[in-house]
Amino acid sequence: MAEKLRTAAGEGRIDLGELDERLDRAYSARTYRELDVLVADLEQRPSGERPETEVLVLKTRLNSIEQSGRWTVPRRIVAECKMLSITVDFTQATCVHREITFEAVCGSGSIRLIVPHGWAVRVDASSTNTAHISNKATGPADPTAPPDRHRPSAVRSDQDQTAPPG
Repeated sequence: MAEKLRTAAGEGRIDLGELDERLDRAYSARTYRELDVLVADLEQRPSGERPETEVLVLKTRLNSIEQSGRWTVPRRIVAECKMLSITVDFTQATCVHREITFEAVCGSGSIRLIVPHGWAVRVDASSTNTAHISNKATGPADPTAPPDRHRPSAVRSDQDQTAPPG
């Protein structure tokens, strides 16, 4: 059930706030009926059909945002951080795409991407006023990545990418 909810969030059918709320309800459910209600509005698409727009939108308002743990990576992520911070940790995420696009708009806050070893990160041309862009992910993509966890050959972004220590 939790995986269905995470997939729906990764596909943009529910936002992160709604995902957290539904996961809390799922983990406290006592009956199958309580669980069924949580996914009833998340219609199943026919096998192989992709949503028109696979986008995860992360916008800071009053709190910083951290997208981490087990989650499904959409084809495109848009992060907008005027203040505070956004951290996107891909180390436990499932990604079926060969390449994803990460679009970042950052004011005085910060955006940080944490990618697992074996992911390649390419920073496309970008313009900044006062922002700092650094890419600490080195090396080519790992062609031997496990088949059940396809890894992108590139994460395109215009903000900070950090490979995990180790």
